[in-house]
Amino acid sequence: MGRSGLGSCRRRPGNTPRRRRTGNNQSEMEMDYMKGFESRIRQSLLTGAALGVCALTMSTTAYAAAAADDLQEIVITGSRIKTDSSAGISPITSVGSEEIKLQGATRIEDVINNLPQAFAGQGSAISNGSTGTATVDLRDLGPSRTLVLVNGHRMPAGSPLNPAADLNEIPDALVKRIDVLTGGASAVYGADAVAGVVNFVMDDNFEGAKADISYSFYQHNNDSTKIQNAVKARNFGLPEDDVTDGFTRTYSGVLGVNTPDGKGNITVYADYRKTMAVTQDKRDYSACAISVSKTGAYSCGGSGTTAPAQIVDNIGGGDYVVNGTSLNDYTAASAFNYAPYNYYQRPDQRYSAGFFGHYEFNPHVQVYTEFMFHDDHTVAQIAPSGVFGQEFLIGCDSPLLSASEVTTLCTNNGLTASDKADVSVLRRNVEGGGRIDDLRHTSYRELVGLKGDLWDGWSYDVYAQRSTVILSETYKNDFSLARTAEAFNATTDANGKLVCANSAAVAAGCVPYNVFNSSTAIDPAALSYLQTPGFKEGSTVQDVVDASISGDLGRYGIQSPLASHGVGIAFGTEYRREELTLKVDQEFDSGDLAGQGGPTHGVAGAYDVREAFMEVKIPLVQDKPFIKDLNLEGGYRYSDYSTSGATDTYKVGGEWAPTSDIRFRAGFNHAVRAPNVVELFTPSGVALGLSNDPCAGAAPTATAAQCANSGVTAAQYGHIVANGAGQYNDLEGGNPNLQPESADTLTVGAVITPTFLPDLTFSADYYNIKIDGLIGGIGADLILNNCVNGINTSYYCPLVKRSATGSLWLGTSGYVTNTNQNTGSEETSGLDFNANYRLDLADIGLDKLGALNFNFTGTYMLDFVVVALPGEDGYDCAGYYGATCSTPLPTWRHKVRATWETPWDATLSVAWRHISGTQWEVQSSNATLHGTGIPGLNQIDSYDYFDFAASYQVSDWLTLSGGVNNVFDKDPPLVTTQVNGNSSFINGNTYSQVYDSLGRYFFFQASAKF
Repeated sequence: MGRSGLGSCRRRPGNTPRRRRTGNNQSEMEMDYMKGFESRIRQSLLTGAALGVCALTMSTTAYAAAAADDLQEIVITGSRIKTDSSAGISPITSVGSEEIKLQGATRIEDVINNLPQAFAGQGSAISNGSTGTATVDLRDLGPSRTLVLVNGHRMPAGSPLNPAADLNEIPDALVKRIDVLTGGASAVYGADAVAGVVNFVMDDNFEGAKADISYSFYQHNNDSTKIQNAVKARNFGLPEDDVTDGFTRTYSGVLGVNTPDGKGNITVYADYRKTMAVTQDKRDYSACAISVSKTGAYSCGGSGTTAPAQIVDNIGGGDYVVNGTSLNDYTAASAFNYAPYNYYQRPDQRYSAGFFGHYEFNPHVQVYTEFMFHDDHTVAQIAPSGVFGQEFLIGCDSPLLSASEVTTLCTNNGLTASDKADVSVLRRNVEGGGRIDDLRHTSYRELVGLKGDLWDGWSYDVYAQRSTVILSETYKNDFSLARTAEAFNATTDANGKLVCANSAAVAAGCVPYNVFNSSTAIDPAALSYLQTPGFKEGSTVQDVVDASISGDLGRYGIQSPLASHGVGIAFGTEYRREELTLKVDQEFDSGDLAGQGGPTHGVAGAYDVREAFMEVKIPLVQDKPFIKDLNLEGGYRYSDYSTSGATDTYKVGGEWAPTSDIRFRAGFNHAVRAPNVVELFTPSGVALGLSNDPCAGAAPTATAAQCANSGVTAAQYGHIVANGAGQYNDLEGGNPNLQPESADTLTVGAVITPTFLPDLTFSADYYNIKIDGLIGGIGADLILNNCVNGINTSYYCPLVKRSATGSLWLGTSGYVTNTNQNTGSEETSGLDFNANYRLDLADIGLDKLGALNFNFTGTYMLDFVVVALPGEDGYDCAGYYGATCSTPLPTWRHKVRATWETPWDATLSVAWRHISGTQWEVQSSNATLHGTGIPGLNQIDSYDYFDFAASYQVSDWLTLSGGVNNVFDKDPPLVTTQVNGNSSFINGNTYSQVYDSLGRYFFFQASAKF
């Protein structure tokens, strides 16, 4: 593929994709950084150890226990008010630890992505554009609009490259359940919970010891005849018929000890995970970059950055490929197959460890502490670097050019020996191997708190938390543009030897880079001079201090005369500081690295927010005819940001249960999200955020008049070189003048728990989320398409800046401006369904056969309407995918699981995952989305996956389990770069984070518990 890819998938306003480029250089900056890194490790480990010793020491000096509160506290995600009911007004979907085991998941991201409410985020199946993190994206509104919690406490920004929380930090072995909440969360947890909250509830009161060992891998039968024929036609290699790869092994242990007096506990965990890489040449459907013709025929396409080199004559307009010492016309058959190098699954190694502790001195004072550490090291690999269409002036008397090439590039253009040929060079560094992006994230999370009873009916909770994430990133095997220019400036010495003309460059090791003669091998010394590493380092630091008080006003007679419970209230204050720093070396900052698409600048910034919040729950009527429960709730949060001023967040809701069989609920939530450090302060730079230029190629899809809107001259029309990899330039960057975006969420639903089926729970909820003043870029593809199609040309067309040759990708002088701003709106609505049922088989006459458990969760998306700018017409992306709508937005997704608990210490389980069909956005009748389709790419059919799992309890302490996901080895859908060339989520000719892209997944696990 061409230059380095992007890291975010959002193509709609507020979710602009960001190119993320990486480096490798053991420079002085790196050495200084590593010294600081080691110091921070020592400091954090000492802090964590001190907290643990403190928790254990408390057990030896504890006071006698006082009487317990008569209200049993139930922790509900979405509220700080104590309650005696597990039901909440805001809809919650929960995933328990048993479901995680049944999925055989070794990555929390895979569990989240199986939920119908969640959409593809950063993860292990992304290579070009990876940030090395795993993120969650609820409702497809962007990871930055989903708040991630651990035990109700905020997770930090996961990386200086991507400020969304990193799921790799979650200790898998200790997850008790995962709660996903829509609506009502912003007033409780933070004003930025726009799409909702994902709360990881830990098993932090564990007693005993347990150890788990797991082993998993993928198996696939390569039998796609149609694609194999296309690969054979280009004489590319095919994978074996049957492949087994992607091996992962994990080891985890948990030890929990209660204090002798039973008032405290400390739970310690540690785990290790190692995942092996899978390259795209191991699957037939990704063995080459597939291109589909207008008749639906498959062929292997690729990148115009080739080996031998492609040479574009910027004076005469010719487009050539080097053949020996001659220049032949460039054709599609010359395109470079970048697929074999690219990772389908990145290799990964993760260590994590930590502890959770608590001790109750008396009912008024309980101290608790949490410490989490993780170190995740992953490597992304894409095709080799090289020279990606940069413009060079080559002397017509240069010894690099043959007589034939001089005729083509100079003589035919009226140039003499003293003149210089103006050419753009595209040459792949196949000799140097793939570009390697080495990413390492290390995090420390430290929390200490106090909670307990104050007086009758009142309790408090105070905690302080610091979270630190450290990034170390190296990028290997890229090319220096400055050195390439020197290596192209060649002459001969007195002995007739080819040398660099600049003596200073020669002293620095310059050796001519002769890409104009494919008959001779590239000099290894030239590669040593040209190959240049880059380096990044950075960190995120989050500090939180929170104090809250909750109380039962019923103790003071403040309650409805028709209710048996009093008014519940909670209020408090929170201070939070977010700091983010990303440092890059000179190679990145100057844009000297050829394979990055432009410069990558450092960013540094911080902000703090001071907040006050309150929440109230009012039981109006209870235990009356036709009114089992009638409750109201409300919440308010005042936030004062150092960067954007004061904002207000609030919620109101109510629930009515006529009987114990059914409960109706409704809620309204107004949320505000302030811009983060990356959105505010990232310097502008050219990246690869545009996927298509309708005015490029010998036969542009847009007319000459349309292309003239975007700056194409009559002479340029039909002669602008197209990018075969679908990667064009945009200008991206932050904006310190951004204002907060606001969102309104409405939920209405019902929960059914029929008394005639006591083990059945069914819920259905409608949701509507609308965000105004979206933070982000409008979208480079949308800008260019609207300009070309004559939509609001006075606004969009000035944002298109073409190079002197009309190009939007050769070099960095042509681009579409797509920097951050407060844009238009997004509005999505749909229906969520959840059902759980347990059937004791003895109840239907099948004695001694155990029980069946059924679980169902599904989401129907009604619409996803985007308005790019206020006052414009919107477009609906529900049911579509493409350059503007991004990853597929299926209108219906569900997961059904049936589990048989046998009486013979064995469990058998089957699951059915369904994703409804979607269409390429060009099939839409909307003027913004409509375009010309291609048979074979116009739609993705509905997908059904079936999974099987089983477990057997060998003894009281040992359980063996295993299973296979995607039992029928269903191939993923074919989606090429013609659909969206700059999406990092199109990996290996498919949406690899959306569909099962590697075939069957086998897993085995042994669990011991003492």
